[in-house]
Amino acid sequence: MKTWKYIIAVWMTIVITAGFLIRIPMIPILEETARNLFLHVPMWFTMMVAFVMAFYYSLRYLNDEHLEWDMKAETATAVGLLFGICGLLTGSLWAKFTWGTWWTFSEPRMNLSALAMLIFVAYFILRTAFNDREKRAKISAVYNIFGVTTIPFLLYIIPRQLPSLHPGADGNPAFSDITAPELRLIFYPAVIGFIGLAVWIMDVVKRYKTVQLQLTGK
Repeated sequence: MKTWKYIIAVWMTIVITAGFLIRIPMIPILEETARNLFLHVPMWFTMMVAFVMAFYYSLRYLNDEHLEWDMKAETATAVGLLFGICGLLTGSLWAKFTWGTWWTFSEPRMNLSALAMLIFVAYFILRTAFNDREKRAKISAVYNIFGVTTIPFLLYIIPRQLPSLHPGADGNPAFSDITAPELRLIFYPAVIGFIGLAVWIMDVVKRYKTVQLQLTGK
């Protein structure tokens, strides 16, 4: 195991432990559920980083059509989707404690986030439709570029134009309104840690796919 992986493992252990044990101020509406800030929001940041990497790898593939870029794009997309789903789950948990329901169709950010995840689920379904590796890689790259470019609109631009229960709207405090140093002390290391964890997962998945390709040629 490389040294940076040891660092990430220790880093995340400290962050998660401190996130549960540290005293936090009592924030209106959020109260103790504000601790979810250390999980939910960093997961979305990590998802975005992974999708941006997938976007870059897809562009690189279309530029020189080296299948290594397609493998990296697929891996980054899979990890981004994983963290996106985790973001949805932690968001649903947060909604249950603050809004009284696991899911509400009147909350645009939740529904548009789910739609964004379905776009990338469709990416993997699309990949199964082609047996030819080059054709699969090219079409997947084009689709992936399209998928990633929809994310800012679905997660940030459109929700801001609609009535919302989400923090930052209708009197709910956004992170920028939370000035407690205890929260920021854990939040920023959590973002760094989750991104490092995502890179670690990408490395493991890519090595697995490389071995699989050598054994099966697929």
